[in-house]
Amino acid sequence: MSRAFLALGALALTLFVGIWIGGHPDNLPGPVRDVLVETELGPAQSASDQAAEVIERMYFRPTDSSEVTNSSIRGMIQRLRKQYDDRFSHYFDSRQLKQFNESIDGSFSGVGMTVGEVGSRGLRVGFVFKGSPADRAGLEAGDVIVSADGESIKGESAGLAVARIKGPAGTDVTIGVKVQGEGRPKRFTLTREEIRVPITSNRVEQVDGDRLGYVRLTTFSNGASRSLRHAVNQARKKGAEGIVIDLRGNGGGLLPEAVLTASIFVPENEVVVETSSRTEGDRVYRAIGGDIGDFPLTVLVNRDTASAAEILAAALQTNVDVPVVGTRTFGKGVFQQVIDLDNGGALDLTVGEFLTADGVSLAGKGLEPDVHVAQPPKARRDRQLERAFEVLGDEVATEQGSG
Repeated sequence: MSRAFLALGALALTLFVGIWIGGHPDNLPGPVRDVLVETELGPAQSASDQAAEVIERMYFRPTDSSEVTNSSIRGMIQRLRKQYDDRFSHYFDSRQLKQFNESIDGSFSGVGMTVGEVGSRGLRVGFVFKGSPADRAGLEAGDVIVSADGESIKGESAGLAVARIKGPAGTDVTIGVKVQGEGRPKRFTLTREEIRVPITSNRVEQVDGDRLGYVRLTTFSNGASRSLRHAVNQARKKGAEGIVIDLRGNGGGLLPEAVLTASIFVPENEVVVETSSRTEGDRVYRAIGGDIGDFPLTVLVNRDTASAAEILAAALQTNVDVPVVGTRTFGKGVFQQVIDLDNGGALDLTVGEFLTADGVSLAGKGLEPDVHVAQPPKARRDRQLERAFEVLGDEVATEQGSG
């Protein structure tokens, strides 16, 4: 019944996504367990099954049984979200589950941006992929999406709101956007396209006499660690004396990829992340070996750096003393398990929390950078990146002096 893969994510994205690890329905909270296991009502019928059957048979208007079931399950999840202040548990119907799986694989049909929740206000744009419909429309990081096709998404979970924006290639979606979260919403009609998420990009710049590398990692989908290793090696081959790893707007993804990316830099067997779960027990994930050696690094983060990206940043900060530059990260701190249901949908259920390499929970508070730098809205220059290069230059100078 449950999926055999592990995953992490803030929030679905490509669009922000969470962590998923295995479990068993018998260990789930009562309201959710009723959907998955038998009750005294019969050998294979839960209370929700019985209620749906009665509604379909006796309600004075014809009903769609699948919609009744979907509404029932959503009600259970909504109760858990409210009772335990859980922003990350969701129910995906069959269509939403398909879209979710596509985003985990690193490709999807949509408008080309990552997003994160902004409390009850909507979805904040985290990163816009170049050449995408969102990019061509002029959307930028920090914009806040408040509606999709005329319906408000305020207060909706990120997963469900994202499902409204994504859809078949060639179809249109009209989104209401508050520019940088302010003023009256502006309407943008975007035509969805097949989006292949560019996992990494890299370049080398001359900064104050030093050749400094820049590598951006946008997601922790399948192959992220392989792509990051290649990008870092490419930058070093171009003569980079040190590298900025940019995790801004990265909402996370697969837990194994978080461990594998950390293993590029962290010595073998050092702790990358710990997880604690009532159903899964406690686990420690260690670097698997194959690190590419010691050279100057700086990590760049912001409030949309979440989940697996927070794990990587924290591991580098804790294990190899890499300076972190930017603003406090999102503070995901918990992980979800995707549990398939017989109706073709799935529960994306919070089942535990994760701790950084030094045993700290980031839930609700995020990772504090070593050097705090905010990026003013509509600033013409990337001040965070400029400061990260300055910090990296100091690291390069220190290493050259010690050599």
